[in-house]
Amino acid sequence: MNNIEISQIATLPTKHGIFNIQAFKDASGKEHLALFTQNLKEIDAPIVRVHSECLTGDALTSVKCDCGEQLAYAQELIAKEGGMIIYHRQEGRNIGLLNKVNAYALQDTGYDTVAANHQLGFRADERTYEIVEFILKHFGIKRLKLLTNNPAKIESLPDIEIVERIPIQIASNPYNEKYLQTKKEQLGHLL
Repeated sequence: MNNIEISQIATLPTKHGIFNIQAFKDASGKEHLALFTQNLKEIDAPIVRVHSECLTGDALTSVKCDCGEQLAYAQELIAKEGGMIIYHRQEGRNIGLLNKVNAYALQDTGYDTVAANHQLGFRADERTYEIVEFILKHFGIKRLKLLTNNPAKIESLPDIEIVERIPIQIASNPYNEKYLQTKKEQLGHLL
């Protein structure tokens, strides 16, 4: 990838532990983050979570999805075990916040998450992962343990050796049961 702007590294203390943080601005102007432990370079196969941006779940604590809980779980585990979270700025499976809210409105009328995206003219998942591979190569990560339920994330890293897939299981609630079922049945998530 060309034209990637990379920030300095800064310290980011969180309620889950102390991390380092670095930002990567891609050619489209999206700014992605690497949140990593100080011992990252000492780990042969660090735990890596590619976390797709979810403003409603991550910042607004929505329980309509499992994203915020997945992010908190990843931070706790990686703070303890060492590794990296790549905060992948592709909101709403890369349809953007406005369209995500429109998809939510369709879900309120009975559409599932995939059908809502289709109704708006999008594929079920519009994400791409080139920046993820760039960030991993930037840090010299050739082997990792991937914290994911999404087989598309596994397949998106053909040049990286995934020595283990670590499942990230979050309990369902009445607001996200149908969403999680759709992720499993239509998107192939390993739930």
